[in-house]
Amino acid sequence: MKFIEKPGKDKKVGILGVPLGFGAGRAGSELGVDAMRLSLIRDKLLIEHIAELGYEVRDVGDVEIVKPHRVSDKSENPKYLHEMIASCKNMSDSLKEILASGEMPVILGGDHSIAIGTFSAISSFYKEQNNEIGLIWFDAHADINTHETSPSGNIHGMPLAVLLGLGNEKLVNLEGFSPKLKPEYFAHVGARDLDEGEKRRIHELGMRDNFFTMSDIDKRGMLACVKDAIMIASRAPGGFAVTFDVDMIDPRFAPGSGTLVRGGTTYREAHLALEVIAEQGGMRSFEIVEVNPMLDQSNITVELAGELILSALGKTIL
Repeated sequence: MKFIEKPGKDKKVGILGVPLGFGAGRAGSELGVDAMRLSLIRDKLLIEHIAELGYEVRDVGDVEIVKPHRVSDKSENPKYLHEMIASCKNMSDSLKEILASGEMPVILGGDHSIAIGTFSAISSFYKEQNNEIGLIWFDAHADINTHETSPSGNIHGMPLAVLLGLGNEKLVNLEGFSPKLKPEYFAHVGARDLDEGEKRRIHELGMRDNFFTMSDIDKRGMLACVKDAIMIASRAPGGFAVTFDVDMIDPRFAPGSGTLVRGGTTYREAHLALEVIAEQGGMRSFEIVEVNPMLDQSNITVELAGELILSALGKTIL
């Protein structure tokens, strides 16, 4: 593997909130941004914990989200397309400013549809530097539906397809090029709830080996699977981004999310995956999504999200 970079005092982090929730079927994930930002983890705010890891931290605030002022028609697919495209433009402006400042983005979501805007911006930034970037995607779901296969029309089930160049033309062509991501630089960890159309698409694209499902994790262990995921994403010459949907974790440990599925990873497996990523180096951006305080219990999912961010940035037990 190429990248061996440890966090140091010259490292910079730019925290960006993306409080967009209309890509999901249930309201509340838009509230996860402030919940993560303002929640106390052992009596300290997230930004204070990140600074203690040796980073210079800047919170740039929230992206301006263009919110729908209507109820989506049942025939609309994808739902709220105009608002999503406008919001993605704002995400791009904010993220490119963070990256141009030499900071690693830490992105607080929001539902997983934001990955269309955030990774498109990151991919575009690296393309402008004549470089390419990979992606590790932690999720219970594949998120590789298009408007043709989606049973709901909710865009949070489509971002991976869009980044691979599939689906609605206006979404696919954001930033003026497509695809944003090459399959050979992509790895998915934790899938256990896929639609039939998504299963077909993964096999048609020859991407089965890019997916480390819960069955694979059961058989091989998280350590082996995440090492292979890092190896795949590290093939990209520019490093890789990470996007983490908290529903990848079993609802016993993370009940505050809108699309829960039993049989996910444990608290420690999730931390292990991100600890290994931090140890290896090469991560260029970290995003955490689908934290829904309205569905949480005693704030445990919100606090877990903050702890996971710290693991991804290099926090260790000793």
